[in-house]
Amino acid sequence: MKINKNILLVILTVSFLLTSCKLINKDDSGDYVARVNDHYLTQEDLNDVMNDAVIADTASFVQNYINNWATSQLLLDGAMRNVGKPVQEDFEKLVANYRRDLYTKYYSDVLIDSNLDSLVSDDEALQFYENNKENFKLNEQLLQFKFIHVDEDYEAKEIEKYLVGEEKEDEAALDSLKFQFKSYFLNDSIWVKRSAVIQQVNPITVDNAPSVLKKSNFIQLRDSLGLYLIAVKRTLDRNEMAPLQYVRPTINQIIINKRKLALIKKLEKEIKDDAIKNKEFEIYD
Repeated sequence: MKINKNILLVILTVSFLLTSCKLINKDDSGDYVARVNDHYLTQEDLNDVMNDAVIADTASFVQNYINNWATSQLLLDGAMRNVGKPVQEDFEKLVANYRRDLYTKYYSDVLIDSNLDSLVSDDEALQFYENNKENFKLNEQLLQFKFIHVDEDYEAKEIEKYLVGEEKEDEAALDSLKFQFKSYFLNDSIWVKRSAVIQQVNPITVDNAPSVLKKSNFIQLRDSLGLYLIAVKRTLDRNEMAPLQYVRPTINQIIINKRKLALIKKLEKEIKDDAIKNKEFEIYD
């Protein structure tokens, strides 16, 4: 029986109601808030919900919750009376499968998290990079650059030498002047996509980027918002090899994912082998 996502949502809701709502008799002790047929909502149930919610109007929240609870219970009772046995059996199988998958996924994640080595050494990353260079070709230009956005009348001549300079003194001078800048990006050791630079620096567009964002280029651009000083240190073009620094996060994730898959297989085998050893799992001929 093929059931769409909306039906599955109804199934899970029904399952939740069946397992979470209290099915009690009137003679049982308890501080009841509402009743629908043989279903009772207790003050304890209501307190649990209220403890987990941010409530501005308590009275309104309580009334809405009770009404929603009652509606859900009435729908559930109606469904149990009117949905045919074959459909109910199919629903129960789906709910059971979902419950099993939920528990096993959670338990597997706990086992993996407690056993997975998530540290990737520089040597391991470098080796992976060298063995898979063809997979790390760039699909757009990268560059290392600095830029400063200042007021239109800012005296830019003095600061130019700091932008193009590569000494520690130049870096320190720029750092001491940051309070004067409207915005800035001063870390030219990081590789940045050209599209990100176009988005960040207003006067740079898709049309003028090829002529402006060139290696070892310093340029001043203006618009209605002020003056932009841009110093390009290095560039890498499309289809060139991406630098290891740029793809390192991707490499780390690939290596960790490979470890995770290997660990899952190992844990599954150990669990099954232990079950066979302890006679918890047997296959009958």
